[in-house]
Amino acid sequence: MNLPPLSLYVHVPWCVQKCPYCDFNSHGQKGEIPEKEYVQHLIDDLKADLHLVQGRKIHSIFIGGGTPSLLTGEAYVNLLQAVDSLIGLSDNCEITLEANPGTVETGRFKEYVAAGINRISIGVQSMQNDKLKALGRIHGADEAIYAATQAHEAGLNSFNLDLMHGLPGQSLDDALDDLKKIIALNPPHISWYQLTIEANTAFASKPPTLPPDDTLWDIQEQGQALLSAAGYQQYEISGYAKAGFQCQHNLNYWRFGDYLGIGCGAHGKITDATSGLITRTMKVKHPRGYMDLSKPYLFKQWPVEQDDLPFEFFMNRFRLFEACPKNDLHALTKLSLQSQSDALNQAINKGLLVDMDTHWQVSQKGHRFLNDLLELFV
Repeated sequence: MNLPPLSLYVHVPWCVQKCPYCDFNSHGQKGEIPEKEYVQHLIDDLKADLHLVQGRKIHSIFIGGGTPSLLTGEAYVNLLQAVDSLIGLSDNCEITLEANPGTVETGRFKEYVAAGINRISIGVQSMQNDKLKALGRIHGADEAIYAATQAHEAGLNSFNLDLMHGLPGQSLDDALDDLKKIIALNPPHISWYQLTIEANTAFASKPPTLPPDDTLWDIQEQGQALLSAAGYQQYEISGYAKAGFQCQHNLNYWRFGDYLGIGCGAHGKITDATSGLITRTMKVKHPRGYMDLSKPYLFKQWPVEQDDLPFEFFMNRFRLFEACPKNDLHALTKLSLQSQSDALNQAINKGLLVDMDTHWQVSQKGHRFLNDLLELFV
């Protein structure tokens, strides 16, 4: 079969401190980060996964965490050179690194560009210092402004600013003011998403008071109008970009592409060229276990069962605002169009999906009631 594009996710697990809303695999920094040792483990982890590449080059790389900007530019020179040597990078490969707006990390932006990173994603989250404190963030609004300025000057192809809304005690005016300040910084890409309380977080054990549903709806509706007026196109649920600046790595996820995952707790998705079987992988989560030479990096792997494929495919594909080619269903899952006809017809009859000759388009109603749409494919 023709395999989908292959991306690479790299996980760096350390943070200065754990944020109370965060359910990612991150660990508060205790002492000096074992940078050289960890990068060598990432390279060895990648070597163990080379059989999954199946002749492809790397389409995009996303280095997430944790706080990857706690590592130096030299660390990423060594890592990216190894990736290029072992697998190869496609032309115009997008390489994104997540960063905090702290002064140490921001000062490294030009180092990262020299290492080959061409896109930075900066976790701003709010432009109000009291809200940042409530979120456990260690930077202030001034540092966020400085980080955006440095990103403009670093020679990057693109950069993203992350902003949350629906924060504890946040009013409609607060949320829209935050968004206006982010837009004024003129990033090519904005990730704007609602705070949710996730299990196994500090906020889950002591939930803060969040805005009422009516306020959340007004924030969403008026915020989207602000973004659209400023030239940002919504191309997925929380992604807004100026023309030509969509995140290619995330697009590959949502288009049901393949990706290797290396680093603590990193997940991967791989399609077998011969059988078409889709396998998901997960690496050892804790840094201590991951860097234990007596154990494999792979914690577990499991096939995506045939009965789960429709939901997995559409759950990803229908996040996007672009139309979904009908041919992709069979090309990427080996499922027949006929096997999904009942669910698709229900979605069309309910006004959640628009049927076109060669594509399906999620309707405005479908995006608003996305869970209802996806439940048809369970």
